[in-house]
Amino acid sequence: MPRLYRLFSLGAGVAAALFFANRAPADENSSGANCSFQSAPDRFLAVQSRTRGEIFARSKMLHLASAAQQRPAAAASIRPRNFIDDEILGAMATAGVTPALLSSDEEYFRRINLDLTGRLPSPQAIRDFVADPNPEKRAALADQLLWAPGFVDKWTMWMGDWLRNSASNSVSYSPEQIDGRNAFYKYIWVSVSDSKSIRDMASEMINATGNTYDEASGAVNFLSSTGAPGGPAQDTYDAMLVKSATTFLGLGQYDCLLCHNGRGHLDALSLWGKNVVRTDAEKMSAFFAKSNLVRWTPPAGTPANVVNTLFYNNSYSVQDIASRTYDLNTNYGNRPNRVSSPLMRLTPEYRETGAKPADADWRGAFAANLVNDPMFARNFVNRVWKQMFNMALADPVDGLDPARLDPAHPPEAPWTFQATHPQLLEKLAGEFVRQNYSLREVLRLIVNSSAYQLSSEYNGEWKIEYVPLFARHYPRRLDGEEVHDALCTSTGVFNKYAQWGQTVTYAMQLLDSVEPRTNTGNAQVFMNYFLRGNRDTQPRGQATSVQQGMALMNDSFVLNRVHVAASPVLQNIAKMTANDAIAEEMFITFVSRKPTDAERTKVVATLSKATTAAQKNAAIEDLAWALVNKIEFLFSY
Repeated sequence: MPRLYRLFSLGAGVAAALFFANRAPADENSSGANCSFQSAPDRFLAVQSRTRGEIFARSKMLHLASAAQQRPAAAASIRPRNFIDDEILGAMATAGVTPALLSSDEEYFRRINLDLTGRLPSPQAIRDFVADPNPEKRAALADQLLWAPGFVDKWTMWMGDWLRNSASNSVSYSPEQIDGRNAFYKYIWVSVSDSKSIRDMASEMINATGNTYDEASGAVNFLSSTGAPGGPAQDTYDAMLVKSATTFLGLGQYDCLLCHNGRGHLDALSLWGKNVVRTDAEKMSAFFAKSNLVRWTPPAGTPANVVNTLFYNNSYSVQDIASRTYDLNTNYGNRPNRVSSPLMRLTPEYRETGAKPADADWRGAFAANLVNDPMFARNFVNRVWKQMFNMALADPVDGLDPARLDPAHPPEAPWTFQATHPQLLEKLAGEFVRQNYSLREVLRLIVNSSAYQLSSEYNGEWKIEYVPLFARHYPRRLDGEEVHDALCTSTGVFNKYAQWGQTVTYAMQLLDSVEPRTNTGNAQVFMNYFLRGNRDTQPRGQATSVQQGMALMNDSFVLNRVHVAASPVLQNIAKMTANDAIAEEMFITFVSRKPTDAERTKVVATLSKATTAAQKNAAIEDLAWALVNKIEFLFSY
């Protein structure tokens, strides 16, 4: 099990204890005594089946009668719009499985707004879209949302999770700190806003030099936070490789391979990994051997009571030192002994190709090889696909197996392809390269496909065997920031958060997933019920819980927003005289659709009982609370 992935799945205290403890002697590790995969193989081998089981159950749970409204086409008339549909619809046809119907305009409009911008659409925008007769209005909507301000906020948050931009890091002696986190955030935000190539971003982050607090070198925070405690410099080089390979290639197995050979450890987990030896992994780490991570020191003579007030206090710099090498000469630290006789000084060699640096710029050589590695494009489009379809083509995204992904080279029996649609993953990766590694263009391709536009409602018996076919749209439980913003948007009651010298109102504009530290209006506590994670020891989670239900029913963050006296949106609705109009406005405001006939009848009957303004307001408040607690409020479906 890769250590970074393992630590990200454990509690902070357990994770720190595991990381800081010196490793056992090499022979004990090589035997598998401390191998987390060997000690509990089902925990890792069952990841994909567990994911499919969770999606199957979630899809059955979220039965939406409203989703059956206004569907524009029968399954037989769903037309392929691009190569995504050729693969997805083609696989279903081959398997004899009927896809779900296309989503209604209301269903699709809410979904794409949440998925691309993290924000609920306004009632008027919904009505305008539904009334628009243009047959290409969905493509036009995608073009609009891809350049909306909310897009930059949403995908900066997504990239912050992916790149693990966090002020704290319990497994490193060189955490970014607040100012480093801020500088890295600005780098990511500007990159997303300017549509910078993901290839360029990866190269810049791997090659970056400078101080972690300086905005001009904000990208340096990607590598600077990999300083490994309690060991020799080789531990830090290894950590730099593991973070780079896991993030940009999906090859988290390097955290295992830097401790021991793959054979005897990864045999059942990775066809590629079982054939990699430890020295090969160390030669990959050697690309970082010239990297020097240095803590900032105050000018000589600075009084101790002044040091903590200086801007660069607790910052780090990354530079290169030409004389550095990766030597097999350690007998302590966070990994088994690195020993050889005579002493070996490893020359960097890139995986598979064996490419070596042409000069002393070893990190530059690593970056050039990485962005040209087929796994770079595969990894990124697989992660984006998971975000948009709520299940990856190849799971887990940090445990890709290069030997089981290339459709031109099928894996040896009894191994099977890791990706559900290997041809599709390859085509997506190829298109990503052709589109200059553009996030926006990958998303444009996805949202314009009929596969993405399928309804989440399935008419017929839903079987778990259909899950890998993407036969319907899989509901996604909203992130904590999205739940926060949906409540604020639908009521018009916003908090103000001071972030990095600015005031923001949307949680999606916060600088990382543990903000706001001030907990204004109980916002931080409320959002944390929805498993935001901390980008360190806890990843984001999609699970639902009793705590989440109780928070939506009782938390002050909700209750303080569903009072007419507090909410400008509810005040405007209360001025309406027709109960039928109130019912429609409430539903379209909170759940982005008109009520069903049965819902409309119940709401109108309840409102009709009100004989005073106070009673009418109370009924509207009760309806607002009930809509917030409808399961569909909590999901992008």
